[in-house]
Amino acid sequence: MRKSRFTEAQIIGMIKEQEAGFPTSELCRKHGLSPATFYKLKAKYGGMDLSDAKRLKQLEDENAKLKRLLADAMLDNVVLKDLLGKP
Repeated sequence: MRKSRFTEAQIIGMIKEQEAGFPTSELCRKHGLSPATFYKLKAKYGGMDLSDAKRLKQLEDENAKLKRLLADAMLDNVVLKDLLGKP
């Protein structure tokens, strides 16, 4: 997955600007992103504080690590079954 150009703090700041009444088109022009990207970020980070966003990032990283561990364990299981000759 591609890394965002903006930090969580910047994204939340942009969302707060828009909620304060700044026009979305001007906000997107100011920060150099498309309205579609802004609304995608708003769907993900809308209503969050900075601490919530950091916790979300931490949970996403932990989830990715656990998925990799599960995939490795499943691969090891398949290899062991093949070595034992069991289908």
